[in-house]
Amino acid sequence: MGGGNGQKAKMARERNLEKQKGAKGSQLDSNKKAMTIQCKVCMQTFMCTTSEVKCREHAEAKHPKSDVFTCFPHLQK
Repeated sequence: MGGGNGQKAKMARERNLEKQKGAKGSQLDSNKKAMTIQCKVCMQTFMCTTSEVKCREHAEAKHPKSDVFTCFPHLQK
């Protein structure tokens, strides 16, 4: 039966290395990359999952004199 202190310490070090490899980076980085929708009037960015309703709300609240399609040309079909 093995399992002396040296072996236990080695196994613990290996487990800790595996745990440290699991951390792949910050969620903030991927959030910044997902900001792909941009208002063409004020250049504010929105997440790629932003709905058409939220885009329309932004256009009506922030740019009442501009058309919704001026702010967000991707909404035109």
